[in-house]
Amino acid sequence: QVELVESGGGLVQPGGSLRLSCSASGSNFNLHIMGWYRQGAGKQRELVAAATDEGGKTYATAVKGRSTISRGTAKNTMYFQMNSLKPEDTAVYYCNGLTDSGDEYWGQGTQVTVSS
Repeated sequence: QVELVESGGGLVQPGGSLRLSCSASGSNFNLHIMGWYRQGAGKQRELVAAATDEGGKTYATAVKGRSTISRGTAKNTMYFQMNSLKPEDTAVYYCNGLTDSGDEYWGQGTQVTVSS
């Protein structure tokens, strides 16, 4: 069984920055794609950014230009740096992982609140 664990959420002031981390544990797997999704109150879950293990990256329009997703040197790890945070970035952020065979995994989520 694959388990994804997120860390790094919390309360941040508008204009501030945060760094989210995700680490996957388990046996005999490789997450070809790892991504961050978020779900604000009363909203649908949406893709924020994703990165493949071959260097490909994609960002949602809402965060493009002020965020960076990266895969760690350790296998099946991922980081997400987001700057110039806005109140509308407030959401629960979920780590997502997808193997080459199509198996999908989710973390429990970490709350990010942007407020003064």
